[in-house]
Amino acid sequence: MLNHSVPAALLALTLAAALPAGAQEAYPARPITMIVPFAAGGTSDVIARIVAEAMSRSLGQRIIHENVGGAGGTVALARAARAAPDGYTIFIGNSGTNAAAYAIYPDIRYTPESFAPIGLVAKTNSMIALRADHPATTLAALVAEAKAKPGTIRLGHAGVGSQNYLICRAFMEAAGVEVTLVSYRGAGPALNDLMGGHVDGVCDAATSVGQAINAGRIRGLAVASPARVPGLADVPTAAEAGLPAFQMQNWNALFAPAGTPPAVIARLNRAIAEALESDDLKKRYAELMASAPGAEERAPEAVTPLVTSDIIRFRRLMGPRP
Repeated sequence: MLNHSVPAALLALTLAAALPAGAQEAYPARPITMIVPFAAGGTSDVIARIVAEAMSRSLGQRIIHENVGGAGGTVALARAARAAPDGYTIFIGNSGTNAAAYAIYPDIRYTPESFAPIGLVAKTNSMIALRADHPATTLAALVAEAKAKPGTIRLGHAGVGSQNYLICRAFMEAAGVEVTLVSYRGAGPALNDLMGGHVDGVCDAATSVGQAINAGRIRGLAVASPARVPGLADVPTAAEAGLPAFQMQNWNALFAPAGTPPAVIARLNRAIAEALESDDLKKRYAELMASAPGAEERAPEAVTPLVTSDIIRFRRLMGPRP
């Protein structure tokens, strides 16, 4: 029985103090920080901005966008792993940051168990693009040049361990060639250097390079997908270009630090669903040549097996190389 001599206000404070911090306020009660593991301008950055804008409308709070580049995205994820598991720090990851990194960086400061998946937010198509004046006008011509002059072709990417780096590595393995890989702090700087003529090409997603290809500023050689990409109908698939073994489709997902309350993860996932089903986001994805995952794909429990399978795949792909 309660002691009625205790003032009601004091009793309320006592009960509130006994509740978990997350139960004392409706989530989210303040802005959320979304960490992007690369410099501005690349695929992850662009997708993150679009998704954050749409999710913020559902959540009723701003999502603050923070670019933290370096070491293929692992600097950002190490920071996210240390963040409070309260739902106010999340990040956008991919097969590079959340899978391949374990095969590349021996001193990595996080594990797959360091993060709680929130949901898949986008799927994109990998491709190889060259500077507009490069003499190789087909993928076969590029492969022939790479075989004739090993190491002379320079392909830019978004950093060792990034998805773009993995595209380069998959291309090299499929074609049986050696090229020089040039690392940047993000896909945006790599694309800028390509348009400036400082590298021969880039390994990237259609999301990042599609507009530059259509504007004639660079040349798309092939997409590593089963079908051509809408919006880049003139760019053949790798199979059509004579290299069927070159296949790599990319994904982006949101994660939170491990220990984030299930109710918070569920609220964020619901915001993802509402964002991906909005007409505005669908239109913007179409313009970016990206696609939204289906309902089953974007569930939190669907992300873990995706990460696990990619860890196995990229450990095999990396082999003895750094």
